[in-house]
Amino acid sequence: MITRSIFLVLFFATQVQADIGKWERFRGPNGSGIDESAELPVKWSEENFAWQTKIPGKGHGSPVIWGDRIFLLSAVEGTPTEEPSAGENGKKKKGQPSLPYHWLAIAVSRSSGEILWEKQFETGKFKGHRFNSPASSTAAVDENRVIFTRGTADQLTLVSLSHDGEVQWEKDMGPVNGGHGFGASPILYRDLVILNNDQEKGAGNLFALKADTGEVAWTVPRKSLRISYSVPCIYQDKLVFVNWQHGFTAINPHDGSVVDEKSVFNLNTNERAISSPVVAGDLVIGTCGFTANPKHCVAMKLTDGKWEEVWRIEKNVPHIPCVVACGDLLFLWDDAGIVSCVDTATGKLHWKERLPNMQGTCFGSPVSDGKHIFCTDESGNIHVIAAAETYQYITFNPLGESCKTTPAIAGGNLYIRTENTLHAIKP
Repeated sequence: MITRSIFLVLFFATQVQADIGKWERFRGPNGSGIDESAELPVKWSEENFAWQTKIPGKGHGSPVIWGDRIFLLSAVEGTPTEEPSAGENGKKKKGQPSLPYHWLAIAVSRSSGEILWEKQFETGKFKGHRFNSPASSTAAVDENRVIFTRGTADQLTLVSLSHDGEVQWEKDMGPVNGGHGFGASPILYRDLVILNNDQEKGAGNLFALKADTGEVAWTVPRKSLRISYSVPCIYQDKLVFVNWQHGFTAINPHDGSVVDEKSVFNLNTNERAISSPVVAGDLVIGTCGFTANPKHCVAMKLTDGKWEEVWRIEKNVPHIPCVVACGDLLFLWDDAGIVSCVDTATGKLHWKERLPNMQGTCFGSPVSDGKHIFCTDESGNIHVIAAAETYQYITFNPLGESCKTTPAIAGGNLYIRTENTLHAIKP
């Protein structure tokens, strides 16, 4: 009887934990993009939409989830206060203008889709690449807080809110130097908030703040030449950052000391680390490149505190999307919709195919339930393939709005932010 009681307690505790639903950072658990707790629907009809909620403002950041709450950052454009400046010939200068915005931290009910609260932050001017947005950062959440970041040329700000939207602390970390604009996302690890703050022209740093107070725990100086958007991951209890100039950097999270660093990318061409590294078995895999220039996918291993390169791929490597590792298989879903499936341990190619029905570039990253892989194109089509050693294109699901974000998974549902809407897809 006692054994049966213990079994029932453990069973129901497991069920409650599974129902809580967590997607704590960009691409979920340790940035893997994977949640295998339930099989997701692949072909959708109206019955698969649990709800669709209009989101004020704009943003390319993804949702994060804790329990019944979904958190995301948005930016609302204000009225320009001045005309764009003119060049020497009297014509308006090319490029994106610097526009005023105010930022919104938003909480949405996972069960109903209702907006539970909005927290408005001060207005600032944002200027960036036309494919960037003032709210491209994805939040980080744990049981006690949710961390939002926003950045302008004047100020990089981190703010910690309770799950009810109360400000716990706010921290200014100085200006952001980067022509494409800010877009880095924080992670929470143990009692720290960690952010890649690689900027341009040798500016920026890596830093950790104490999660309870916002006090600086440590900083690591950098010599980055281009602003990066790559989000770190945890590997062998180390923080791993990927950057064009620095390559792979392993940091001791306790004190910020550099365990080892190895440059593995081409320093003779302009490159940028946009996608984020993933842990796959005993390897950590990251990418770097730039538009038409060669791009690199490199698998690294840390042995006795020293980096060693295990394999690399330099054809059809994604520039913006992250790779996704499903067991022994690694999938490289490039920006144009060409997908390569390779052996995780060796990089040996199993197959490479151009997906049908692509309508534009893939700006988001693939996610998986362990059996299928889901990724959006910029027209708002969610493409689905099998996470298998043989190529199987399953379908695509149009959402009818442009999309430059990465989906989130929780409780057997898929959550996707399009241009103006947050969608909840259920089985």
